[in-house]
Amino acid sequence: MAQVTVTLDANLAIDAMLLSGTKNPQDAVELVLRDYLARGRRTGTRTGDAADDRRLTRSRPTDQQG
Repeated sequence: MAQVTVTLDANLAIDAMLLSGTKNPQDAVELVLRDYLARGRRTGTRTGDAADDRRLTRSRPTDQQG
């Protein structure tokens, strides 16, 4: 797997470590990113995307006039 090096502010890395419960900044950032991506996928699954025709159709009943 390819590795990428990113420079972060020390306070940001410490906050990520505290929130994720890790002792290594690299592990903390990896966990935060994995969680972020998983949330995005779950949101996309629930709401659909622009190619999803179901969310564009109107399935609401029309008002009857009389």
